[in-house]
Amino acid sequence: MNKDNNNFENNLKKLESIVDKLENGEVDLEESVKLYEEGMNLKKACEEKLKNIESQIKKIKQENSKITKEDFK
Repeated sequence: MNKDNNNFENNLKKLESIVDKLENGEVDLEESVKLYEEGMNLKKACEEKLKNIESQIKKIKQENSKITKEDFK
C-alpha cells in the first residue's frame, strides 16, 4: 500500500474518532467546535481523494478495454 492510501485510511480513522467523540458528548463546547472544523477538513480531503481515484479508474477502463467512461453511482 502506498503513502496516499495510508493517508486516506488515516484521515478516515481520524474522522471516525471525531464523530464518536462528538456523538458521545465527550468534549466541551469549545473543543467540539475545533473537532467539528477538523472533521470537515478531513471529510473534504477524503472526498477529494475518492474523486481522484474514480477518475483514475475511469481512465484505466477506457484505455485498457476501450469501454466508454461510466460514472460511479
